[in-house]
Amino acid sequence: MSTVSMSSKTAQDTAPVIELKDLHVHHRTRSGGLFKPNYVKAVNGVNFTVSRGETVGIVGESGCGKSTLASVLVGLQTPTSGEVLFHGLPAIKRNARMRKEFGRAVSVVFQDPSTALNPRMTIQDILTDPLVIHGIGNAASRAAKVRELLALVGLPQSAAEVTPSQVSGGQRQRVAIARALALGPDLIVADEPTSALDVSVRAQVLNLLSDLKKELNLGMVFISHDIQTVRYVSDRICVMYFGQIVEEGPAGQVFGNPRDDYTKKLLGAAPSLLHI
Repeated sequence: MSTVSMSSKTAQDTAPVIELKDLHVHHRTRSGGLFKPNYVKAVNGVNFTVSRGETVGIVGESGCGKSTLASVLVGLQTPTSGEVLFHGLPAIKRNARMRKEFGRAVSVVFQDPSTALNPRMTIQDILTDPLVIHGIGNAASRAAKVRELLALVGLPQSAAEVTPSQVSGGQRQRVAIARALALGPDLIVADEPTSALDVSVRAQVLNLLSDLKKELNLGMVFISHDIQTVRYVSDRICVMYFGQIVEEGPAGQVFGNPRDDYTKKLLGAAPSLLHI
């Protein structure tokens, strides 16, 4: 009986949280005519999955479609065509119940914590807000959850009493990560989460994200134009170019034996990685 339970748990953990099938996102441009509009194919025929317990890195140059793909993953962008599956169920047109479940299961960490956090709210209120919106707990249990979240991301309890402007950039991003964890998500989408930080604190935040993924069995999508950063945190890597995934595989394979010319070009821009 225990064997059956273990098997079903393993299957549940390895099943994709989100799956994208032949996904297209096309934006109409201002340059076309009324009867012959021009379109930018921001995402063009992408197939993608992410499960709990793995970090999938998406890397590519600016304008390749990474952030558009992130917007689809967190439900901020409706695709032009293709399928979005959430725990195996169609999720493009969500009913109220699925929207609530999706909001709890998929969280996002944005690039710049200065603009992502409300400057007029205390950190206590910022971390309590998702719990209030979803009707989770009471005042006492929410206060306890805030203390737990601050400890989880390595912030002192006194941080709860101040506003985001009163802490450093690295600490603000830790607050943003804590907020993303508030509802106990299955998956976090981190869109360039270290690019707005000083070099000295980037490694700390990357290590924190890696530790949280292991400790909480999170799925994570890590998006960056910095190939070194992506290699540092990812189990599996997708290389994007002009809206398409041109190479995908385990991190060691993609970096040790790249097949696509564009991947080789990215590696050529960071030659120290070729022999690591």
